[in-house]
Amino acid sequence: MRHLAVRHLAVPVAVLAGALLLGGCGDGGGSGEPELSIGSAYMPQPVSGSMAAGFLTVTNKGGARDELTSVTSDAAGDVTVHETVGGSMREVDRIEVPAHGRLVFESGGNHLMFENLKSRPREGGKVSVTLHFADSGAVTVEMPVRSATYTPTTGH
Repeated sequence: MRHLAVRHLAVPVAVLAGALLLGGCGDGGGSGEPELSIGSAYMPQPVSGSMAAGFLTVTNKGGARDELTSVTSDAAGDVTVHETVGGSMREVDRIEVPAHGRLVFESGGNHLMFENLKSRPREGGKVSVTLHFADSGAVTVEMPVRSATYTPTTGH
């Protein structure tokens, strides 16, 4: 009788083990959709009354890429995205956030440019920024204003 009970459990256990094994296959984790989060956001206090830069990191834990298509802010008439490749900066209409990767905006690299500031952001204040993504939609971030010489511990 005991052998019969073990045999009846063997099939469901084998099916469950197979399902778990197959569930581990695929894209290495994450979903087939982008899963974005924003961190390390800041704006150095601008030295000019009309322009400022912004920096942040977009992390994508999902299994699909996304694209940042535009940025808006009530603090500026226009916010543009600049990509830096090989030491050359250029404005871009969209920039990729890779699956299981990061898009980093940092001093000397990719960055946001706030133009036609409506008022001059001051250290200790915050600037609200909305990032618009092709698949993930809009994400609003509060960007703290740091000193003009601020260097984050994260290296960007």
